[in-house]
Amino acid sequence: MRLPARLPRLRRRISAAPAELATPDLLSGIAEPVVPPPLRTPRAAAWWIVPAALLVGGAATAMAWWLLSSLPLLPTTAEEATARQGAIQTALAVAAGIGAAITLMLAFRRQRHQEHAAHVTAYLAERNAQLTEQIAERNARLAEQVAEHNRQDATERRVTELYTKAVEQLGHTTAAVRLGGLYALERLAQDNPAHRQTIVNVICAYLRMPYTPPFDTAQQDPVHAVPRAAVAGASATPTGHNPHEERQVRLTAQRILSEHLRYDRTLKQSTVLADSRFWEGMNIDLTGAILTDLDFTGCRIADAWFEGVRFKGKTKLGWATFGGNVGFGGAVFEDDIWFRGVLFGEEARFVGVTFKGEASFSKVTFEGEVWFGAVAFRKDAYFGDVTFKEEVGFDGSAFLRGASFNDATFKGEAYFGHATFKRGVHFEKVTFERDAWFGEATFEGKVLFDDVQALRPDNEHCWPVGWIVVRQKDGSGLLRRENAKPPSLSSSQ
Repeated sequence: MRLPARLPRLRRRISAAPAELATPDLLSGIAEPVVPPPLRTPRAAAWWIVPAALLVGGAATAMAWWLLSSLPLLPTTAEEATARQGAIQTALAVAAGIGAAITLMLAFRRQRHQEHAAHVTAYLAERNAQLTEQIAERNARLAEQVAEHNRQDATERRVTELYTKAVEQLGHTTAAVRLGGLYALERLAQDNPAHRQTIVNVICAYLRMPYTPPFDTAQQDPVHAVPRAAVAGASATPTGHNPHEERQVRLTAQRILSEHLRYDRTLKQSTVLADSRFWEGMNIDLTGAILTDLDFTGCRIADAWFEGVRFKGKTKLGWATFGGNVGFGGAVFEDDIWFRGVLFGEEARFVGVTFKGEASFSKVTFEGEVWFGAVAFRKDAYFGDVTFKEEVGFDGSAFLRGASFNDATFKGEAYFGHATFKRGVHFEKVTFERDAWFGEATFEGKVLFDDVQALRPDNEHCWPVGWIVVRQKDGSGLLRRENAKPPSLSSSQ
């Protein structure tokens, strides 16, 4: 059967089977059970029987001939016949011995084949059992994956249905239905983190829709209820909604954003993990929206865009964190704005912003570049204890009331070119670590630059008219009025 000669190749084929099982494709990588290779059809027995018979006969004949030819001459015929008979018997015994040897060899060969066949059969049975177990495990994993896929598919279909229905509710003419749509979206986002950014985008898009606020300022106070007569007689907004009802819907949308963007640890300063209601890493785009009494106190937001926004009522952004870029270009703050303790992680742009009320930036940190170009501060502006880590520009800005930069630190270049200070401005205990530029700035009120330090006095500065830098012993510069008597505790160099 030539089975022993095929055994090494069979073992190599069987050892290669686990590599096939390691394929990640569960549908196409299943290895076939190991089967014995096809055996060659045995030849006819004549091919070895005939030579064996000829060998035995030849051996007997040769032995007989050799013995007979070597017999000596005997005296009698009887003795000669006995000798010849003995020689023939000896030759036949040799032939029988050769035949017995051949028979023994055949028996040994048969035993060896049987042992190899038993070994191969046991090995194949073991490997087939292992492969069967592996295939069963793989089929079980495949069934689990299919079940998980079906579950996820069903969940996605359910989420899509709820999302579509909630978005449709936002376009309903009844305020109660729109409120229901907002709360449905909030619940979806809370239960499905992967869809939170999309739902935040939908809420922001709703706030960007055209809206005409109610004209009665008393009714804009969120604490007071709107009289039914006023609601009934109010004119519709561009979207066809009652303005007083629409205002309540928009306040709800703002409240949903603020509640889920607020990072509780910022306010409580606790070591406990943030509330599970916090949605991390959200971007907001409220470009051109009308926001009433916005309260983003303690919120943590990535990118935020407030370009052209009208902020009505009190706006609170204290202790908020903006991890990405922030833009307020062209925005209008119609009342006081509070940025106290806000962290701007990257670039912040306030170009063309109008602050109709007080603007407080106390203890704010700007880690990126910040631009206040052509900003109108109609009331007092506070930049006390502010840290500008990169370049800052107030070029062309107008401070129509008081302005305070006390204890501010400018780590990058600071530009106040063509800025207008209509009333008093305070730069007490301010530090300029790099260039400061006040070229063409206009000061119409009281100006205080007490204890202002320039750490690089040799840089190309442009200070306000009438102020110079006096070098100190430590190599820094101290700003004071020209021709003023130098302080007794320091000497100029």
